[in-house]
Formats: sequence, structure tokens, C-alpha cells
Amino acid sequence: MEEVVRRWWNGVWGRLTRRDVWLIRQARWLVVARAGDTESGRVLRWTYDSHDDATRMVDRLLRSDTAGRWREQQGGTPPHQASSDGGEKLRE
Repeated sequence: MEEVVRRWWNGVWGRLTRRDVWLIRQARWLVVARAGDTESGRVLRWTYDSHDDATRMVDRLLRSDTAGRWREQQGGTPPHQASSDGGEKLRE
């Protein structure tokens, strides 16, 4: 079972500049980031054994250079597209 613990959105609706970040708890911690909209966005995932490690990745993602201003949101469902091995990077 997965639980969305926290969620952020950069406040931009455009399909090229929208960004979303989820902090998800399973048996382990999962960080999910999407660049773009729900139809064409690229989804990246990282898995961590500890909450602290997962939170550090969320902080890193929220510091990235992006349009808009990050806002925390309540709940929501993360995207379920093909998962990444974590090798891809969002622009820092």
C-alpha cells in the first residue's frame, strides 16, 4: 500500500513548465517528480530506505531552477508511468 505523505506543485499550468513532486511512503520511501503535464510529462522515481534521505531529494528537487513558485498540496495521486532507475536528472 502506498501513502502520499506530502505533495508540491510549482503553480504553473503549462504543459512544458509544470512541475510536480510527491513524497510517498510504501514499505520504503519513494520520491516521484514529473516535468510537464499529465499527458506528456516525464516521470522520474527514486526509492530510499529512510525518510531523511527521501526528504533530502525532495529538497533538492524543490531548489531546482523552474518556472513558478512551489506550493505544497494536500494528498493526490502520483503518476503511474514507466519508472526510472534514477539515472536521469532534472535541471538543477
